[in-house]
Amino acid sequence: MSKKILQINIVCETGSTGRIVKYIDNLMKDEHLESYIAYGYGKTNMPNAIKIGTKLDYYIHNILSRLFCAQGRFSYFATKRFLKKVDKIKPDIIHLHNIHGNYINYKSLFKYIKQKNIPVIWTLHDCWAFTGKCTHYQRINCDKWQTNCKNCKECKKNLKEYPKSYLICNSKNEYINKKKSFTGVKNLTIITPSQWLKDEVKKSFLKNYNVKVINNGIDLTDFKPIKSDYREKLGIDYNDIIILGVANDWSYKKGLDTFIQLSNILDDKYKIVLLGLDDNQIKKLPNKIIKISRTQNIEELAKLYSIADIYINPTLEDNFPTTNLEALACGTPVITYNTGGSPESISGNCGKVVEKDNILDLVNSIEKFNFDDNLSKNCIERAKNYDKSQKFKEYIDLYFNILNKR
Repeated sequence: MSKKILQINIVCETGSTGRIVKYIDNLMKDEHLESYIAYGYGKTNMPNAIKIGTKLDYYIHNILSRLFCAQGRFSYFATKRFLKKVDKIKPDIIHLHNIHGNYINYKSLFKYIKQKNIPVIWTLHDCWAFTGKCTHYQRINCDKWQTNCKNCKECKKNLKEYPKSYLICNSKNEYINKKKSFTGVKNLTIITPSQWLKDEVKKSFLKNYNVKVINNGIDLTDFKPIKSDYREKLGIDYNDIIILGVANDWSYKKGLDTFIQLSNILDDKYKIVLLGLDDNQIKKLPNKIIKISRTQNIEELAKLYSIADIYINPTLEDNFPTTNLEALACGTPVITYNTGGSPESISGNCGKVVEKDNILDLVNSIEKFNFDDNLSKNCIERAKNYDKSQKFKEYIDLYFNILNKR
């Protein structure tokens, strides 16, 4: 009888975490594991996918979460219905991803896991699991999560940051609720995509669990050097140096203001191209920036990476950004801020790491960047360390390791 693995995530197939879930699902089929995916938002045609709750459940959870600053504490009945389905599946392992996002009641979920004594793997794609509210805290330099998030002034100042709250900061109570729910699981392995996040987990109330690093991976058949006429399309001279920035949701946190500063400082031979902008940003950004809206076309994205001379990632808070990997795979060196796990994919022969928010050092690094003849080759070689078929196979190995122990 084949063993059953249930993955739970906010989305299925779409977004960075949704694609990771799908990659792992594909590998399970090759290993004759019976795979199920439970998700909360969006649509999928995958036959083994289970929707948690309805649109109404999602909207009610969304509103209540914002009113009471209690992400993941509603959808009680939707979660109860879902857990009845889990009873029928009888999974041998539950693999959690993002359980925040207004679709599941984490208290009910973890109570069920403890009662059934089901082995759990939990991939942390951010810091939400061990804070009172925040998914990230680097930008605001907050360390209240290392105690109990009591009287957190940063939380009160950043109520509009995801997960949003309209009225109050309830981070202290939520910290207590999470600690109570997430500790005491007999068989829980935590996965972090970066060494940085593993080190943070070891400072938190989750520190007694086994924590293992499995880096994010990318598809090297999609991301590779591709010849194109994009320079001509964008009107960029072949003597100019293209600086590329890519994000799904451009904001201050992703470094949008940094690119505006760069456009005012750098010489005209540097052409800044930003991909992933919304209509409002396209209208408001300086004319010196070449603006491109969001795209779901992977080939077009790879073409842009390929024509870029440098990929800049001035993120102010991050875990292990896949855009760095994508750029490297296309032969493009990366300059990133020393933020979270972002520097971990960069070696000395394929990029540079700059201290966070140091715009002068960033400018200096760009202007004095050494375009060695082997640079592109070095980048491509570095990216081979993050081939998704190899990285996500580590999850399959972990599944079998846990199953064999049982």
